[in-house]
Amino acid sequence: MVVSPAAERVWQVLDAVCDPEIPVVSLRELGILREVHADATGVEVVITPTYSGCPAMGQIEDDIRAALRDSPLPVRVTTRLMPAWTTDWITPEAREKLRQWGIAPPGLVAPGSPQVIRFATKSIAPHADLTRAQGHFGPETVPCPQCSSTDTVETSHFGSTACKAMYRCNACREPFDYFKPY
Repeated sequence: MVVSPAAERVWQVLDAVCDPEIPVVSLRELGILREVHADATGVEVVITPTYSGCPAMGQIEDDIRAALRDSPLPVRVTTRLMPAWTTDWITPEAREKLRQWGIAPPGLVAPGSPQVIRFATKSIAPHADLTRAQGHFGPETVPCPQCSSTDTVETSHFGSTACKAMYRCNACREPFDYFKPY
């Protein structure tokens, strides 16, 4: 795809816009910024939320508009839900920034695997022998971002935001967020 010089300038400005909930990574690094179109009629920035009910989307739109406030052209922010955002869109650099900030980054979703939300019953969810490979969302091995131990346990399926889970490391005893893969 050919990017116009005007669109390239917009991308450069937006590279500095950080996620409001995780300020160590940019919206572009998280894969939330999908497209930029710029021509003589205006600028369109296309974003995709990490999930459709993300409460930060209003703030993200405001931050994009603020970053582009000096644009001589009208700015339009478009939210696109399809294709659905996936943690595979997070850049390797952002994954390392998350880890350094104390959030365990998500693993990659298997290529070609369907992105299906499954609801586990209370009788299924606690069993450690169920794995994603068996088609269940059971406990995962999540390395601690502090000490790298894999002796960790999920303490709450929802962490500081709905896209993260709370874990505790049994080695260093530190609690941490885990960015859930999807």
